[in-house]
Amino acid sequence: MNLLKSTGTIAGLTMVSRIFGFVRDIILARVLGAGAAADSWQLAFQLPNIFRRLFAEGAFSAAFVPLFNRKMEEDEQRSAAQNFAIDVLSVFVPILLVFSAIMMLAMPGIIWLIDDFGEGGRTTPFTISLARITFPYLALISLTTLFAAILNSVSRFAAAAAAPIMLNVCMITALLISYGMSGGSDTRQAAYFLAVGVASAGLLQLLWLYYWARKAGFAFAVRKPKITTDIKELGILILPAVFGAGIYQISRFVDLFFLGRLPEGSFVYLAMADRLNQLPLGIIGIALGTAILPALSRFIARDDQAGAQRIQSNAIELAMLLTIPAALALFFAAGPLVTAFYVGGNFEAADGQTTAQVVAALVVGLPAYVLVKVLIPGFFARKDTRTPVYTAGISLLINISLNLLLIPRFGIVGLAFAGAVAAWCNCAMLYFMLHTRGHYHLELVLLGRIVRITLSAVGMAAVLYYGQPLGDHLYGGNIWQRVGSIAALVSAGGLVYAALAWITGAVDREKIMMLTKKKAAEKAATEEQ
Repeated sequence: MNLLKSTGTIAGLTMVSRIFGFVRDIILARVLGAGAAADSWQLAFQLPNIFRRLFAEGAFSAAFVPLFNRKMEEDEQRSAAQNFAIDVLSVFVPILLVFSAIMMLAMPGIIWLIDDFGEGGRTTPFTISLARITFPYLALISLTTLFAAILNSVSRFAAAAAAPIMLNVCMITALLISYGMSGGSDTRQAAYFLAVGVASAGLLQLLWLYYWARKAGFAFAVRKPKITTDIKELGILILPAVFGAGIYQISRFVDLFFLGRLPEGSFVYLAMADRLNQLPLGIIGIALGTAILPALSRFIARDDQAGAQRIQSNAIELAMLLTIPAALALFFAAGPLVTAFYVGGNFEAADGQTTAQVVAALVVGLPAYVLVKVLIPGFFARKDTRTPVYTAGISLLINISLNLLLIPRFGIVGLAFAGAVAAWCNCAMLYFMLHTRGHYHLELVLLGRIVRITLSAVGMAAVLYYGQPLGDHLYGGNIWQRVGSIAALVSAGGLVYAALAWITGAVDREKIMMLTKKKAAEKAATEEQ
């Protein structure tokens, strides 16, 4: 597997999705603002969305891909793999239907629980109806995940990486239709249109990936559910993986309970800030984690420890090369970015200031979030889903404890920072476990390169810190002033970082050149130190 090519395919399409997501949130901020309707919408949207991320980017793929790859190795005709997928589908569908029905019936109680036991002002028929409209998206996208995992297992990453674009397109369309009908004055109508757009997107994504899975040579049918030995094994792997692979999403779910106890607008501030945080996290972390799991599984199945070590080191190096500067750039340029992207219409300057503070707190943990995505496949490829459970559990307790300490003093900013610290704790524990078991260790060469990456990023941060006041009068101007000022700021920082990284040797020139060649990733992965 060419790691750079596979990661580039996933990252490129994810970037397109994130760009559409930016457009969506820019429009959403101006149409809904940060009032009661916007808070109700964010709460209704985040319930299925958290489960979506947990399944689509974590537990299901982490458990399914190694088992599916094993079936692929057993039978060149793919019949064993196809039968396994059909068995999973037959069990998966009724579980999703029952779970979704229960959640929709229990939605008033769920909203009441999150909303500070009904004291937060969000437990209304409006919020409950929005949540009921959006929640079926979870069932649809979970089925989509099965087809995505199959395509990823045969190294066809493009279709699955492109699917999220449909969600953003549907939501943008819903917002534009609503704005055209009411001129942005009816925020409740806009929220209802958004809810319908989300449910429609789930159906479109399912049909899209079903088509490409069929095109890849797989046929599907729903049989009578049967708990086979393989299904039992998948269940044993999936249950702890839901917790271990999804610490970030589980922390976000816990955050909902704390957000329900904060002032109006808190759901909006965190959602808007997380959009900026998710851009590098989705492009880098999720792409790398998705790309290396099949390769790691194959190396470990062949007992090729040198190959597994090298491909994980390559992934960490590439992740840090991109993530450390992204985190520092977002930290120092949060104010200009939030003002340029979000402030306007119903989203006021004060809302922008709060959102920028939340961005700065969130991105403190950005490198850790990405490293977790890269380290966890080292456990799942070895069918070890218990260790990430333990580390995730400890990190979650740290997150909750910090929330209790920081929220009373710092409000939503304290909540964001608590999650960042917990992510670093999780990252440290995962690496310690891999290292002590002899599965992976950081080489001195890689550590030295990370130091040079950090120093180069610090130089870039200095440029952003001293350069951003020059455009203060432009970040909130007309569209061209906003685009031009942000483009100038980002370009200046990016050029400085690229130059310093090249000069200091933060970029391994030979490896980058080698990774662009055919079969280069596996060659790099199997080279001796």
